[in-house]
Amino acid sequence: MGEGGLSALPFVLVITGSSGGLMTIENQIEINNVTHAYQTDDGPLPVLKNLNISVPINSFVAVVGPSGCGKSTLTRLIAGLMIPDEGEVRLHGEVITSPKSSVGMAFQNPVLLEWRSILKNVLLPLEIVADNLPQNQKIDRAMSLLSLVGLEGFEDKRPSELSGGMRQRASLCRALVHRPEVLILDEPFGALDAFTREDLWQIMHELRKEEAFTTLMITHDLRESVFLADQVVVMSGRPANSQFVLDVTLGNERTLEDLYTEKSVKMLAKLRHEIQIAQGRSAKSEENA
Repeated sequence: MGEGGLSALPFVLVITGSSGGLMTIENQIEINNVTHAYQTDDGPLPVLKNLNISVPINSFVAVVGPSGCGKSTLTRLIAGLMIPDEGEVRLHGEVITSPKSSVGMAFQNPVLLEWRSILKNVLLPLEIVADNLPQNQKIDRAMSLLSLVGLEGFEDKRPSELSGGMRQRASLCRALVHRPEVLILDEPFGALDAFTREDLWQIMHELRKEEAFTTLMITHDLRESVFLADQVVVMSGRPANSQFVLDVTLGNERTLEDLYTEKSVKMLAKLRHEIQIAQGRSAKSEENA
Protein backbone atom coordinates (compact mmCIF):
# COMPACT_ATOMS: atom_id res chain seq x y z
CA MET A 1 0.00 0.00 0.00
CA GLY A 2 2.90 2.39 0.57
CA GLU A 3 4.42 4.04 -2.48
CA GLY A 4 6.26 7.27 -3.31
CA GLY A 5 9.90 6.17 -3.48
CA LEU A 6 9.61 3.13 -1.19
CA SER A 7 8.27 0.55 -3.61
CA ALA A 8 10.48 -2.09 -2.02
CA LEU A 9 8.86 -1.41 1.36
CA PRO A 10 5.16 -1.06 0.50
CA PHE A 11 3.98 -1.30 4.09
CA VAL A 12 5.94 1.61 5.59
CA LEU A 13 4.05 4.90 5.26
CA VAL A 14 6.70 7.24 6.58
CA ILE A 15 7.70 9.12 3.44
CA THR A 16 9.59 12.37 3.89
CA GLY A 17 7.65 15.58 3.40
CA SER A 18 5.77 16.35 6.62
CA SER A 19 3.22 19.15 6.45
CA GLY A 20 4.84 20.89 9.42
CA GLY A 21 3.47 24.04 11.02
CA LEU A 22 1.56 24.64 14.21
CA MET A 23 -1.75 22.94 15.05
CA THR A 24 -4.18 25.82 14.84
CA ILE A 25 -7.20 24.02 13.39
CA GLU A 26 -9.81 21.82 15.00
CA ASN A 27 -9.73 18.82 12.66
CA GLN A 28 -6.64 16.76 11.94
CA ILE A 29 -8.29 14.87 9.06
CA GLU A 30 -10.94 16.28 6.75
CA ILE A 31 -12.63 14.33 3.96
CA ASN A 32 -14.53 16.92 1.92
CA ASN A 33 -17.10 15.79 -0.68
CA VAL A 34 -14.85 12.97 -1.88
CA THR A 35 -15.98 10.92 -4.86
CA HIS A 36 -13.86 8.12 -6.29
CA ALA A 37 -14.27 5.30 -8.82
CA TYR A 38 -12.01 2.51 -10.06
CA GLN A 39 -11.62 2.00 -13.79
CA THR A 40 -12.54 -1.53 -14.88
CA ASP A 41 -13.00 -3.30 -18.21
CA ASP A 42 -16.73 -2.76 -17.78
CA GLY A 43 -16.34 0.95 -17.09
CA PRO A 44 -16.04 3.02 -13.90
CA LEU A 45 -16.85 1.27 -10.60
CA PRO A 46 -18.04 3.99 -8.16
CA VAL A 47 -16.72 3.39 -4.63
CA LEU A 48 -17.17 6.67 -2.75
CA LYS A 49 -19.67 9.44 -3.47
CA ASN A 50 -19.74 12.83 -1.75
CA LEU A 51 -18.10 11.39 1.37
CA ASN A 52 -17.58 13.78 4.28
CA ILE A 53 -15.73 12.80 7.47
CA SER A 54 -13.96 15.00 10.03
CA VAL A 55 -11.53 13.67 12.63
CA PRO A 56 -10.67 16.14 15.43
CA ILE A 57 -7.10 16.48 16.64
CA ASN A 58 -6.01 13.67 19.01
CA SER A 59 -9.35 11.89 18.67
CA PHE A 60 -10.04 8.29 17.64
CA VAL A 61 -12.61 7.69 14.90
CA ALA A 62 -13.62 4.17 13.84
CA VAL A 63 -15.19 3.53 10.43
CA VAL A 64 -17.55 0.59 9.93
CA GLY A 65 -19.86 -0.45 7.14
CA PRO A 66 -20.80 -3.19 4.67
CA SER A 67 -18.02 -5.20 3.04
CA GLY A 68 -16.78 -3.61 -0.17
CA CYS A 69 -18.11 -0.15 0.65
CA GLY A 70 -14.77 1.60 0.17
CA LYS A 71 -13.29 1.64 3.68
CA SER A 72 -9.81 0.59 2.56
CA THR A 73 -9.99 3.05 -0.34
CA LEU A 74 -10.56 5.73 2.29
CA THR A 75 -7.33 4.78 4.09
CA ARG A 76 -5.35 4.99 0.83
CA LEU A 77 -6.73 8.46 0.15
CA ILE A 78 -5.83 9.70 3.64
CA ALA A 79 -2.36 8.17 3.33
CA GLY A 80 -1.81 10.07 0.08
CA LEU A 81 -1.42 6.89 -1.98
CA MET A 82 -4.38 7.89 -4.17
CA ILE A 83 -5.98 11.17 -5.21
CA PRO A 84 -9.79 11.34 -5.29
CA ASP A 85 -11.60 11.94 -8.56
CA GLU A 86 -13.55 14.75 -6.90
CA GLY A 87 -13.31 16.54 -3.57
CA GLU A 88 -10.26 16.74 -1.34
CA VAL A 89 -8.54 15.11 1.62
CA ARG A 90 -6.82 17.41 4.11
CA LEU A 91 -4.35 16.57 6.88
CA HIS A 92 -3.82 19.42 9.31
CA GLY A 93 -5.44 21.77 6.81
CA GLU A 94 -3.19 20.79 3.90
CA VAL A 95 -4.60 19.09 0.80
CA ILE A 96 -2.93 15.68 0.47
CA THR A 97 -1.49 14.74 -2.91
CA SER A 98 1.32 12.39 -1.80
CA PRO A 99 2.39 10.32 1.25
CA LYS A 100 3.55 12.23 4.33
CA SER A 101 5.92 11.39 7.17
CA SER A 102 3.28 12.68 9.59
CA VAL A 103 1.22 9.52 8.90
CA GLY A 104 1.80 6.04 10.33
CA MET A 105 -0.09 2.91 9.33
CA ALA A 106 -0.71 -0.59 10.65
CA PHE A 107 -2.49 -3.32 8.72
CA GLN A 108 -4.17 -6.65 9.39
CA ASN A 109 -0.96 -8.37 8.29
CA PRO A 110 2.00 -6.82 10.17
CA VAL A 111 4.50 -7.79 7.39
CA LEU A 112 7.60 -7.69 9.56
CA LEU A 113 10.93 -8.33 7.84
CA GLU A 114 12.15 -11.78 8.87
CA TRP A 115 15.82 -10.93 8.33
CA ARG A 116 15.61 -8.12 10.89
CA SER A 117 15.13 -8.42 14.63
CA ILE A 118 11.98 -7.01 16.22
CA LEU A 119 13.95 -3.96 17.37
CA LYS A 120 15.36 -3.35 13.89
CA ASN A 121 11.87 -3.74 12.39
CA VAL A 122 10.58 -1.05 14.74
CA LEU A 123 13.57 1.18 13.95
CA LEU A 124 12.96 1.06 10.19
CA PRO A 125 10.82 4.24 9.91
CA LEU A 126 13.43 6.23 11.85
CA GLU A 127 16.08 5.05 9.41
CA ILE A 128 13.98 6.58 6.65
CA VAL A 129 12.74 9.87 8.11
CA ALA A 130 15.18 10.58 10.97
CA ASP A 131 18.51 9.33 9.65
CA ASN A 132 20.38 12.17 11.38
CA LEU A 133 19.01 11.27 14.81
CA PRO A 134 21.71 9.69 17.02
CA GLN A 135 21.40 5.90 17.09
CA ASN A 136 21.08 5.76 20.87
CA GLN A 137 18.08 8.09 20.72
CA LYS A 138 16.46 5.93 18.03
CA ILE A 139 16.96 2.81 20.13
CA ASP A 140 15.66 4.54 23.28
CA ARG A 141 12.50 5.58 21.43
CA ALA A 142 11.92 2.09 19.99
CA MET A 143 12.58 0.38 23.31
CA SER A 144 10.21 2.70 25.17
CA LEU A 145 7.39 1.64 22.83
CA LEU A 146 8.30 -2.05 22.99
CA SER A 147 8.23 -1.82 26.79
CA LEU A 148 4.87 -0.06 26.69
CA VAL A 149 3.28 -2.90 24.68
CA GLY A 150 4.91 -5.68 26.72
CA LEU A 151 7.65 -6.68 24.27
CA GLU A 152 10.69 -5.70 26.33
CA GLY A 153 12.98 -8.74 26.29
CA PHE A 154 11.83 -9.77 22.80
CA GLU A 155 13.67 -7.05 20.87
CA ASP A 156 16.35 -9.44 19.58
CA LYS A 157 13.87 -12.10 18.44
CA ARG A 158 12.95 -12.65 14.78
CA PRO A 159 9.31 -12.16 13.75
CA SER A 160 8.78 -15.90 13.25
CA GLU A 161 9.65 -16.47 16.91
CA LEU A 162 6.70 -14.34 18.08
CA SER A 163 2.97 -15.06 18.18
CA GLY A 164 0.55 -13.25 15.89
CA GLY A 165 -0.51 -10.90 18.66
CA MET A 166 3.10 -10.07 19.54
CA ARG A 167 3.92 -9.36 15.89
CA GLN A 168 0.95 -7.00 15.71
CA ARG A 169 2.20 -5.19 18.81
CA ALA A 170 5.56 -4.74 17.10
CA SER A 171 3.74 -3.43 14.03
CA LEU A 172 2.00 -0.79 16.16
CA CYS A 173 5.36 0.24 17.61
CA ARG A 174 6.80 0.57 14.12
CA ALA A 175 3.87 2.74 13.05
CA LEU A 176 4.33 5.07 16.04
CA VAL A 177 8.11 5.16 16.45
CA HIS A 178 8.58 8.33 14.37
CA ARG A 179 5.87 10.15 16.38
CA PRO A 180 3.31 10.60 13.57
CA GLU A 181 0.48 13.07 13.98
CA VAL A 182 -1.94 10.60 12.38
CA LEU A 183 -2.24 6.83 12.78
CA ILE A 184 -4.29 4.87 10.25
CA LEU A 185 -5.35 1.36 11.26
CA ASP A 186 -6.76 -0.90 8.54
CA GLU A 187 -8.37 -3.81 10.44
CA PRO A 188 -5.16 -4.36 12.45
CA PHE A 189 -6.67 -6.93 14.83
CA GLY A 190 -9.01 -8.70 12.42
CA ALA A 191 -6.91 -11.85 11.92
CA LEU A 192 -6.37 -12.50 15.64
CA ASP A 193 -8.30 -14.73 18.02
CA ALA A 194 -10.84 -13.09 20.31
CA PHE A 195 -8.72 -13.13 23.48
CA THR A 196 -5.62 -11.73 21.74
CA ARG A 197 -7.74 -9.11 20.03
CA GLU A 198 -9.15 -7.90 23.35
CA ASP A 199 -5.63 -7.74 24.84
CA LEU A 200 -4.57 -5.52 21.95
CA TRP A 201 -7.60 -3.26 22.41
CA GLN A 202 -6.37 -2.56 25.93
CA ILE A 203 -2.80 -2.01 24.70
CA MET A 204 -4.08 0.39 22.05
CA HIS A 205 -6.04 2.24 24.71
CA GLU A 206 -2.89 2.59 26.84
CA LEU A 207 -0.86 3.80 23.84
CA ARG A 208 -3.38 6.57 23.28
CA LYS A 209 -2.94 7.75 26.85
CA GLU A 210 0.86 7.80 26.53
CA GLU A 211 1.25 9.12 22.96
CA ALA A 212 -0.49 12.11 21.32
CA PHE A 213 -1.84 11.16 17.88
CA THR A 214 -5.04 11.22 15.87
CA THR A 215 -6.43 7.82 14.82
CA LEU A 216 -8.72 6.62 12.06
CA MET A 217 -9.42 2.89 12.22
CA ILE A 218 -11.21 0.64 9.75
CA THR A 219 -12.89 -2.31 11.44
CA HIS A 220 -15.70 -4.86 11.09
CA ASP A 221 -15.87 -5.42 14.85
CA LEU A 222 -18.51 -3.20 16.45
CA ARG A 223 -17.35 -3.98 19.99
CA GLU A 224 -13.84 -2.95 18.99
CA SER A 225 -15.11 0.32 17.57
CA VAL A 226 -17.09 1.18 20.72
CA PHE A 227 -14.25 0.24 23.08
CA LEU A 228 -11.55 2.22 21.27
CA ALA A 229 -13.21 5.14 19.51
CA ASP A 230 -14.56 8.55 20.42
CA GLN A 231 -16.82 8.43 17.36
CA VAL A 232 -17.96 5.64 15.05
CA VAL A 233 -18.81 6.49 11.44
CA VAL A 234 -21.13 4.08 9.61
CA MET A 235 -20.54 4.17 5.85
CA SER A 236 -23.36 3.38 3.47
CA GLY A 237 -23.23 0.73 0.77
CA ARG A 238 -21.21 1.39 -2.38
CA PRO A 239 -20.86 4.07 -3.61
CA ALA A 240 -20.38 5.03 0.00
CA ASN A 241 -20.93 8.16 1.97
CA SER A 242 -21.16 8.70 5.72
CA GLN A 243 -24.60 7.45 6.71
CA PHE A 244 -24.49 7.83 10.50
CA VAL A 245 -22.12 9.05 13.23
CA LEU A 246 -22.26 7.67 16.78
CA ASP A 247 -20.65 9.57 19.66
CA VAL A 248 -19.20 7.02 22.08
CA THR A 249 -19.96 8.06 25.65
CA LEU A 250 -17.86 5.64 27.71
CA GLY A 251 -15.33 8.18 28.99
CA ASN A 252 -11.54 8.08 28.77
CA GLU A 253 -10.91 5.30 31.30
CA ARG A 254 -12.36 2.12 29.80
CA THR A 255 -12.26 -1.56 30.68
CA LEU A 256 -13.61 -4.55 28.80
CA GLU A 257 -16.38 -4.79 31.37
CA ASP A 258 -17.72 -1.48 30.05
CA LEU A 259 -18.78 -3.30 26.87
CA TYR A 260 -21.41 -5.20 28.87
CA THR A 261 -23.10 -2.16 30.40
CA GLU A 262 -26.55 -1.05 29.29
CA LYS A 263 -25.05 2.05 27.68
CA SER A 264 -22.68 -0.02 25.50
CA VAL A 265 -25.37 -2.55 24.56
CA LYS A 266 -27.60 0.29 23.33
CA MET A 267 -24.77 1.79 21.28
CA LEU A 268 -23.94 -1.59 19.73
CA ALA A 269 -27.60 -2.17 18.90
CA LYS A 270 -27.80 1.23 17.21
CA LEU A 271 -24.70 0.49 15.13
CA ARG A 272 -26.06 -2.91 14.07
CA HIS A 273 -29.32 -1.26 13.03
CA GLU A 274 -27.53 1.38 10.94
CA ILE A 275 -25.32 -1.24 9.25
CA GLN A 276 -28.39 -3.32 8.38
CA ILE A 277 -29.85 -0.22 6.74
CA ALA A 278 -26.57 0.31 4.88
CA GLN A 279 -26.52 -3.31 3.71
CA GLY A 280 -30.07 -2.92 2.40
CA ARG A 281 -29.10 0.17 0.46
CA SER A 282 -26.04 -1.61 -0.88
CA ALA A 283 -28.18 -4.50 -2.17
CA LYS A 284 -30.59 -2.09 -3.86
CA SER A 285 -27.68 -0.23 -5.43
CA GLU A 286 -26.31 -3.48 -6.92
CA GLU A 287 -29.77 -4.39 -8.25
CA ASN A 288 -30.02 -1.04 -10.01
CA ALA A 289 -26.47 -1.14 -11.37
